[in-house]
Amino acid sequence: MPNTLATPGVYINEVNAFPNSVVPVATAVPAFIGYTARASYNGKSYTGVPVTINTLQDYMTYFGVLDPTTGNPAAENLQYTPVYYTSLSKNAATADVVIGGKPYDVEPDPYTVYYLYNSIKLFYDNGGGTAVIVSVGPYGSPSNKPNVKGTPLVNPNVIATDFTGVLQGVLMQEDAPTMIVIPDATLLKPADNTAVNQAILMHCSTLKSRVGVIDVLNGAAPDPVQWMTDITNFRTNIGLNGLDYAATYYPFLKTAVLVDSNINYVNLGGPKVLAAVLPTAAVDPVKTLLAQMALPPGGASTPTPLQIENAMLIASPTYGQIHDVVLAKMNILPPCGAMAGAYTLVDNEKGVWHAPANISLSSVVDTTLKITDLTQQNLNVDAGTGKSINAIRLFQGKGVIVWGARTLDGNSDDWRYISVRRTLIMIEQSMKLAANDYVFEPNDANTWSLINSMLTNFLTSLWTEGAIVGPTPAQAFQVMVGLGLTMTPEDILQGIMNISVKVAVSHPAEFIVITIQQEMQSA
Repeated sequence: MPNTLATPGVYINEVNAFPNSVVPVATAVPAFIGYTARASYNGKSYTGVPVTINTLQDYMTYFGVLDPTTGNPAAENLQYTPVYYTSLSKNAATADVVIGGKPYDVEPDPYTVYYLYNSIKLFYDNGGGTAVIVSVGPYGSPSNKPNVKGTPLVNPNVIATDFTGVLQGVLMQEDAPTMIVIPDATLLKPADNTAVNQAILMHCSTLKSRVGVIDVLNGAAPDPVQWMTDITNFRTNIGLNGLDYAATYYPFLKTAVLVDSNINYVNLGGPKVLAAVLPTAAVDPVKTLLAQMALPPGGASTPTPLQIENAMLIASPTYGQIHDVVLAKMNILPPCGAMAGAYTLVDNEKGVWHAPANISLSSVVDTTLKITDLTQQNLNVDAGTGKSINAIRLFQGKGVIVWGARTLDGNSDDWRYISVRRTLIMIEQSMKLAANDYVFEPNDANTWSLINSMLTNFLTSLWTEGAIVGPTPAQAFQVMVGLGLTMTPEDILQGIMNISVKVAVSHPAEFIVITIQQEMQSA
């Protein structure tokens, strides 16, 4: 209403009938940190800059290899080009292929292996949507030597401080991410990997708005007998801080994100390496093809790499063997990317309060270690440390299934389940953003009533959806704010408004016990 009524007439005075509402925040926005082929757009560098994407095409626009002639994303086989070398094996029992009666190992140049790009693909294959990408730099130079067979894969081009710097820097200022995912962290040495994992836990527990999805070292090729040593080392090294703000999944996944056309002879070591191991009979067409590969591209008579690749596969069964081994090894990925997609899918279809478990992973054909009910006992529940590891298992007829729903704080009654932690984050952050509107409002009964009504309406809507449980709203949650309830006169003098909220969050039924007893015939 105008301050003065001096002019005769009719005046309209609108009064708000409803209090402000609480809008649920997004729950599935992973922040992927890692190395990319490039990081630029329209001449501007995006290295170390958080970039929000919604599709794989968005990722390619900022971080993919471009075709120099068109400026569009280049062919798939050029986006990620690790190199694998075929060399005589010292142990025939563990050899990857047999050529001319001799055992050969097919091992990567560790300096050329990175996981981020394929993890992004796996994320979108499993239902991923909006994500934040932070590139820490381009791929490093190769060593031109294969990894030693049987030793952990460590890429010296991957630097721990590249990741911790992002966690302690730019991502501290970003509100959007609700998950932290660093696939390349498993390419670090154990001490550096521990530093990155602890930085993830510290980052998430400090901001209290996101969780970490963490992988276990050596999950790509676990020892079939001594694999629990890797789990023990992980539990020992991860520490005790922030365990309820992260979940860990094991083992690595055998995926199908790459197909035959995604790799070529460059990934197999190139012409010189192949010439040393492939048959070289005088009339063998492989010899001619190897010579053609050495020709510079561009001439009308020069075959394209794809033409050469197809001709090699047809002409040489040996080449096909090596090709299949390389494709299978390139398709082994840490599970964090798939789980980020699974979190997104479950959140969108069911709600964040549903456990992201007992779901099948897409583009995943197997795991690197077969886990059974017996072996999972030591992963899911650990009486000594309380640090739970979620198993991913292959079930016949069902596919690869996520068979665990716990945080690393597996012994905590409050924060045992990842769905409970993420639901509380959603509730807390949603109420925090809504309460911002009342900062500097009078700390009196009118304001308290508005806030109480606003939060009650929000929690009632969550109760109707099943996020919080109880036969009635009053038994599912409680909101209190006011003098004598949550505040003293001294609090009001100090400008403090205390709001107390209690919620009964839905917990997953992790163990279902069916009791059967026989009865005597009664009729």
